[in-house]
Amino acid sequence: MGIVQGFTEFLPVSSSGHLVLFQSWLPVSGDPVAFDLALHLGTLVPVLWVYRADLRGIVVDTTRGDGAFFQRSGVRLLMLMIAATIPTAVIGLGFKDVFEQLFHTPSVVGIAFAVTGTVLWLTKRIAPGDTPAHGLAVKHAVWVGLAQGLAITPGISRSGSTIAAGLFLGLEREAAARFSFLLSIPAICGAFVLKAGDLNLEGSALGPILIGVTMSAVSGYIALRLLIRLVRAGDFSKFAYYLWPLAIFAWFQ
Repeated sequence: MGIVQGFTEFLPVSSSGHLVLFQSWLPVSGDPVAFDLALHLGTLVPVLWVYRADLRGIVVDTTRGDGAFFQRSGVRLLMLMIAATIPTAVIGLGFKDVFEQLFHTPSVVGIAFAVTGTVLWLTKRIAPGDTPAHGLAVKHAVWVGLAQGLAITPGISRSGSTIAAGLFLGLEREAAARFSFLLSIPAICGAFVLKAGDLNLEGSALGPILIGVTMSAVSGYIALRLLIRLVRAGDFSKFAYYLWPLAIFAWFQ
């Protein structure tokens, strides 16, 4: 399950959707949503490592950077992340029970896979943008945050929908990926904090959780590097040809 989470979190194919399918074959004891979020926590490790320079820049620019405070690139990036996180939090908290129910409904996941595939396919029609991540308008950051909020639905890829939204809004390809993965940090941490109390960390349950989190971190690093390379090459849309058949398969589960 950790390997499935790691590879599918960063590739635009919906890790949550894949976990729903795999949990029907490899049942998870306890709360499957809490276990899912624990695996997501593992995939934060490669994000923190790959984008450590951006995170360091945010810390430096908010504490002792040069120039006008709100003109510093790190401060600007932080403000955009906050603006994008707010709609995600509103959607996640407002429809929490609805989203959790979807984790038990493979047929709905099939529809969501089809939607993700279509969105990815449409990105091949987008001309490459030239806006850096910190140059995104606040209102556009909110749109990316809305895309991330809708991607709580299992089968809707968080990375796929947020990168696609960034591309549609004129971000550079690599900047769209960068902003997407930086946004995953508050989203995953917030969701995990809300569900952490539902995790069984006693006795025999702790071992499998640690194994899953470790494997999701390792496989996630490989997938993250691969996706960055694919986004640079403009091959993002080709994942649609994987998701459309998977949607049909999931519908009949």
